[in-house]
Amino acid sequence: MQCIRRQPKRTVSQENILLEQSRRVAALNGIRLGLKDDKDLKFLLKGSQLLKVKSSSWRKERFYKLQEDCKTIWQESKKVLRSPESQIFSIEDIRDVRSGHKTEGMEKYAKDVPEYRCFSIIFKDQRKNLDLIASSEDDANHWIAGLGKIIAHSNSMNQKQKLQHWIHTCLRKADKNKDNKMSLKELKDFLKEVNIEVDDYHAKKIFQHCDKSKTEALEDDEIEEFYKILTERKEIDSIFQMYSDPEGFMSCQNLVRFLHEMQQEEDAVVAAPALIQRYEPNERAKRGNAMTKDGFLMYLLSDEGNIFNPSHRKVYQDMTQPLSHYLVSSSHNTYLMEDQITGPSSTEAYIRALTKGCRCVELDCWDGPNSEPVIYHGYTLTSKILFSDVIKAIKNYAFKTSPYPVIISLENHCSVEQQKVMAQHMTTILQDMLLVAPVDGNKSQFPSPEQLKGKILVKGKKLSRQEDPTNGNNNLEAEDVSDEDEAAEIEDESVKTKLEQKGKSDTLKLAKELSDTVVYCKSVHFEGFDDPSHPRAFYEMSSFSESKALKLAQESGTSFIHHNIRHLSRIYPAGWRTDSSNYSPVDLWNVGCQIVALNFQTAGTEMDVYQGRFQDNGFSGYVLKPEFLRDEQTKFNPKSITEGTWGTKKKLLLKIISGQQLPKVNKSKNSIVDPKVTIEIHGVQQDNNKKQTKVIENNGFNPNWNEEFTFDIEIPALALVRFVVEDFDMSTKNDFIGQYTLPFTSLKQGYRHIHLLTKNGDPYSSSTLFVYVNIQDCD
Repeated sequence: MQCIRRQPKRTVSQENILLEQSRRVAALNGIRLGLKDDKDLKFLLKGSQLLKVKSSSWRKERFYKLQEDCKTIWQESKKVLRSPESQIFSIEDIRDVRSGHKTEGMEKYAKDVPEYRCFSIIFKDQRKNLDLIASSEDDANHWIAGLGKIIAHSNSMNQKQKLQHWIHTCLRKADKNKDNKMSLKELKDFLKEVNIEVDDYHAKKIFQHCDKSKTEALEDDEIEEFYKILTERKEIDSIFQMYSDPEGFMSCQNLVRFLHEMQQEEDAVVAAPALIQRYEPNERAKRGNAMTKDGFLMYLLSDEGNIFNPSHRKVYQDMTQPLSHYLVSSSHNTYLMEDQITGPSSTEAYIRALTKGCRCVELDCWDGPNSEPVIYHGYTLTSKILFSDVIKAIKNYAFKTSPYPVIISLENHCSVEQQKVMAQHMTTILQDMLLVAPVDGNKSQFPSPEQLKGKILVKGKKLSRQEDPTNGNNNLEAEDVSDEDEAAEIEDESVKTKLEQKGKSDTLKLAKELSDTVVYCKSVHFEGFDDPSHPRAFYEMSSFSESKALKLAQESGTSFIHHNIRHLSRIYPAGWRTDSSNYSPVDLWNVGCQIVALNFQTAGTEMDVYQGRFQDNGFSGYVLKPEFLRDEQTKFNPKSITEGTWGTKKKLLLKIISGQQLPKVNKSKNSIVDPKVTIEIHGVQQDNNKKQTKVIENNGFNPNWNEEFTFDIEIPALALVRFVVEDFDMSTKNDFIGQYTLPFTSLKQGYRHIHLLTKNGDPYSSSTLFVYVNIQDCD
């Protein structure tokens, strides 16, 4: 048995010194966050006992405490051999803090406890919610308010403050004996912590340069000197020197020149003084209407220095066109958290999709016990949730991210009695939100997203004798309608067996009450493209499997585009995707399909491209299709591009200059990443392309590539650009580090930072790429 050497016990005075140092560090970090002497922050730093709730039989007391870095929470664990890392979670991992019984867990297992003592921590990734009960209302309020403040203040820190906070946290972590000094060994450990491999010679050279006191340990000003060397950005210094005077100031006039010449900013004269006032930390420079190197770096790291056009962060497109003229952010089998066969169903999945900007959610409805309809993936072992709970979640979260309409896509397998219950739930829970009559008497074409703001539309079957859903209702009680059963398409043996046993019918009896909730989105089987002499009603829409839709896009691209000018089309993943994998949405967007539904729970290239497309237009979930996909005379076909008014061809020049603070992929202390960058173009077939940089060995902290790439873009309006950073591995698949995707039309030119996203689409706090972008018209 291996012996564990006991650490020498500290004296009381040593413990007191360490405690005082810890308080000082916590106070300093509180000031950095702008929360000096905040009572909620002080409470969290002290910590408290909370009841952790997992089930009706598992409710246990645990101690929770904010660490002195004001970035991580330590949680007590009674598990044997649990690693220290697993007892800590970062504030950056928190998506939301909800008071009361606002999660499924709290709703099920904590109804006996007053809401004012309950709160839940919702994480960004697929981690389970943390449901907690405080001993008093005051304690709960301290936790809810304190966490809320830290999250808000952390998000409002500029990039330089985030970097400083992160580096000082890593320094503190490397200071093993907590003496606020750094030995050569601790310096080497720190460099590994921040993802940079430095050989002994270079580490010693940096150490000796900073050790002015010759004490074989760095402290105070010497550590600050080391911090400056570490965070030096030589590639930005050289740009700054081109436009600054010998004293290190960039005049407002020279900043105007830089913005005009390099950044291609049209309003440089107006922008320059505003940038100085906003980002220049040196008061003397600010008074002289000039910028120092620090201010210049802060500008380049800001939203104005971002590769994504900041004016596209708000709704800027025309929102008064018919609904069918927009791409709509849409989710497939929204209730699922994991795979399509055995995974859990959850209202949390709806909340996550809606807060990610999704505007069309799917509900697969089946008869449930006690006359209450349930939602789950029919014929499978996925768990079931109440229809009413889902409608409540949609009501509460539909318009938190975007004010534009939400479409509820119903796949109805219920009896007439339970269909009536569904209609009643939607009417009573959603109330005025539910659209039950045409807008402004519009009966010839779709209303616009602007007209439908704050409204929830139902997509589903309609009774045939109510053929025109815009013409009021008649007295028909129920009738057989064709059944649409996507679950029956799943390529799984157990599903096929259940279908054979059930003896599947092609029709379904539809209740009038449910039929009445459908106004503009009547589900019909696709019988072919319109005969111009007998056009179908605009409100009739069809759903297509990805393979059927891709076949139509390939063989009848122009006809599909014409169909999608007047009608909505919904696309869903193939039945063989039982693992909830996704298909590329791009080919279907290229023919104007609006509701291209993806599995939002599954990270990957397809979801990155999806979120990249919909971060445009203010993350509203609606993106206006290009003119040539809305023009009724269009001859555009993405599979066979001829001359036409599709926009000017462009030549894109991209220089990948450097990376900053790339995260560790392998948490092992000695593991350093070997990063490489791949640039992908996603668009029409001619534009699809991929190019990559060389690999930089053992440096994730500040790798330098300085490599140029050019791309010809045939149809700029349909193209997206994706930047992917991976950790190169010669023997196995490269590990994903981060990515960023944006529409070609949202690219800003000049020297820009790309703020990388995690595999789940959440931003890293300080991981960036620094690039140069230039776009020219092709001759």
